[in-house]
Amino acid sequence: MGRKRFITDSYPVVKKREGPPGHNKGELAPELGEDTQSLSQEETELELLRQFDLAWQYGPCTGITRLQRWHRAEQMGLKPPVEVYQVLKTHPEDSRFQCSLWHLYPL
Repeated sequence: MGRKRFITDSYPVVKKREGPPGHNKGELAPELGEDTQSLSQEETELELLRQFDLAWQYGPCTGITRLQRWHRAEQMGLKPPVEVYQVLKTHPEDSRFQCSLWHLYPL
């Protein structure tokens, strides 16, 4: 008798490509490149916050504000980016900055 067959034996082996050197799947995006230099300061800050929303290592972001998530990550020793905190403190009443991508915005 031959070896035991697995369902995965019927699929070709595909090697995963690794990202660029220094790239880690769970990290925030690197500094904004040349293509985003034309963005306004506000758009740049919002993009930083979107990247924070998508960074899984700081925990889930549904149901809480970005500032609450930042503080929770800080308390858990996850070292969230200080830049995110600074942006959130400069726009305390603006829901575009305070609410995460999945937070329900008031109509």
